[in-house]
Amino acid sequence: MAEAQTFETDFWKDANLRKVWDDIVPGEPRKTIPYTLTKEAIELYCKSVGETHPIYFDEAYARTTRYGGLIAPPSIHILLMFSCTPADDWMRSPGTVNAGQSWSYNIPARPNDVITLQARALDKFIKRERLFVVHDNVFFNQRGEVICSGRGWTIRPM
Repeated sequence: MAEAQTFETDFWKDANLRKVWDDIVPGEPRKTIPYTLTKEAIELYCKSVGETHPIYFDEAYARTTRYGGLIAPPSIHILLMFSCTPADDWMRSPGTVNAGQSWSYNIPARPNDVITLQARALDKFIKRERLFVVHDNVFFNQRGEVICSGRGWTIRPM
């Protein structure tokens, strides 16, 4: 397993750069950045969530499976959501609450895949004095293949 690396845990850092409610425009693509998914990142993610299946760590074992090599767990999209967005992205705002999500998984991400994200807010509305945003996200590998896609609902901080 890889050694733990430094990860930014100050979620207030750069908070003043993030879009606020009035700046979120439904239909407008979010700014995203490509991310190269490393074997080490997969190992650290698995360690953090308690995932121990050898298909994520053991290359010899993984070659014997239908995937023919190492893959990342489907829930890796959680890591990718933050890795593929810049510090000023509105989804990173402290106090944002995940109000639900639905994901479809097409193909597994693999070590050394260059991941890109296409994302946008679909709608925003106020209900019971809470600010809701509906958003969709699609992750692609370097060949343009869809890894996973999802729709989520978040409650924004006031």
